[in-house]
Amino acid sequence: MNTHSRFADAQAARAAVALALPSIEKTLQCAGVSACGVLHVVVLDPASTWVNSSFEEAVLYEHSVGDRQRWDADYAAFARDKARLSWRYGMDSRRLLLQQPHRLSQDDSLLWGGVCLDGIVVAASGAIPAWDEACSLLVAAHLRAIALERSAGTQLAEVLSEKP
Repeated sequence: MNTHSRFADAQAARAAVALALPSIEKTLQCAGVSACGVLHVVVLDPASTWVNSSFEEAVLYEHSVGDRQRWDADYAAFARDKARLSWRYGMDSRRLLLQQPHRLSQDDSLLWGGVCLDGIVVAASGAIPAWDEACSLLVAAHLRAIALERSAGTQLAEVLSEKP
């Protein structure tokens, strides 16, 4: 059984991150957003679910922003934990933690910053939670637009993302 998305593959995830990157980089320069000026982003395959694949199989793309030498924590692990939470429960991690904490298991992360936009799960870590979530949502929205374009037979967003 093929459990991979037809229109939101690894190439589309890379393009979505590339399109969001200028905004993310500008955001990380703002005082109070990120103590280290870094961010790690994880994008999951929208066609993969905890029923048909492992979490590792669901990861489409990961990208670090900023100098990893400045990390004061394992932001990649935090981003994966947030992505796993949104993926497993099918909702933004903030919403789950604040509105449905009774659903959490002992092993679930208590960090938020992951989103589930129309089944597209993206999570970020390195900034304060509200900005992790904003960056995640930006990437998810770009991936949704790319998938919509691909399904209509166009690929404008991918062409734009390849320009310097």
